Amino acid sequence: MIRRIASLCLALAVAALIATPALAKEKIKIVYVEWACATASANVMKAVIEENLGLDVELTPVSAPAMYAALAAGDQDALTTSWLPVTHGDMIKRYKGKIEDLGPNFEGAKIGLIVPTYVTIDTIAEMNAHAKEFDGEIIGIDPGAGVMIKAEDAIDHYNLSDIELVSSSGAGMTASLANRYRQKKWIAVTGWVPHWKFAKFDLKFLKDPDKVFGESETINTFVRNGLKADHPKVYHVLDTFSWTAAEIGEVMAMNTVDGSDVYDNAKKWTAEHPDRVKSWLP
Repeated sequence: MIRRIASLCLALAVAALIATPALAKEKIKIVYVEWACATASANVMKAVIEENLGLDVELTPVSAPAMYAALAAGDQDALTTSWLPVTHGDMIKRYKGKIEDLGPNFEGAKIGLIVPTYVTIDTIAEMNAHAKEFDGEIIGIDPGAGVMIKAEDAIDHYNLSDIELVSSSGAGMTASLANRYRQKKWIAVTGWVPHWKFAKFDLKFLKDPDKVFGESETINTFVRNGLKADHPKVYHVLDTFSWTAAEIGEVMAMNTVDGSDVYDNAKKWTAEHPDRVKSWLP
């Protein structure tokens, strides 16, 4: 009798084990726009969390408006590249109270219109008189990005009636810049710092005396409401994360090498900077 009961218990236990699927490892979801700075910071955070907290991190590239919408809806946990107060200011106002600002992870950021240093004008207002040299265009990035909205405002504000803003992508913009730079042709692009292109090309911002593009900005980390309660250690890492222009520049430069993997680069960088990573950990 005892043997039959034991056999029955074992059978029930095995059946329960087969019927109950293994719990999936919970993922932390980070959303980002495929800009050089955002790609660098998102992958470094993925490396730090996976290597030190034992959680999987899923990165999702989207447009800037979709990034904030997903975070506010709770579909994503964090983003590491919110440009404030100007570039993404309108989007932050739209989702006020629905997302949490953890403050700057980078200071001294800037957006504007960028040209090679061999271009002989210095201000945005001068562009219209040289529309032919610029092929009548400013090469931009993805539609809806904050720098694109401000570029449209600059075209209106400075009466650049002969200049058109052309949508592209971060990669498309830098490819166009590289192509014309090699030929010493004039080109204007939407741009920002930090960005690796300043290390590769001799560039300058066109002066914006009326500050349509704003002044110095910060890059902030935002998280969904409730992340602190759900994942306090992840929240701590994201909250303490900050770095310098030299540090983000190292990662962005690594990512420009043909054939390199951005996540492998992030893991390599974190392995080479253990003290910096330790300063972000709980």
